[in-house]
Amino acid sequence: MSAANDDGEPGGTAGRPMLEVLRHQDLQGVLATVVRYYGGIPLGAGGLVRAYTDAVAQALLQAEKTPITPQVIVRCALPYALEGWLRRTLDHGAGELLAVRHGNEVVATCRLPESQVAAFRSALNDASQGQARWLAAAPDTDAPPE
Repeated sequence: MSAANDDGEPGGTAGRPMLEVLRHQDLQGVLATVVRYYGGIPLGAGGLVRAYTDAVAQALLQAEKTPITPQVIVRCALPYALEGWLRRTLDHGAGELLAVRHGNEVVATCRLPESQVAAFRSALNDASQGQARWLAAAPDTDAPPE
């Protein structure tokens, strides 16, 4: 979803040009705001478009860009003997352990990059020799499972 607002400038001379700069950079989840002070000389429509476009483009040249990696929450039940394996695997960059519940078996809630879920499931299935069970994710993904 995106939106543009000219906020008092002539229509199409501020918000839309700024939004187009962001779109050409293929950025998501970014807000651009430009404050322009009137300096006594009318810029005209073309000058306004250039001023707002250049302001956003210059800011983006200096901005630190962070890639967004889609994450998935998975829950599994596994034997106690595999809890160490699970923790080591997650600590080595496979993902993040969000919650653990100890009962008759270990129930773990993990956050993984979407691209690594299939490999993680396969590795855990192999390590557990089919004893691991995959559970539905908890409704509140940051809370421990019930």
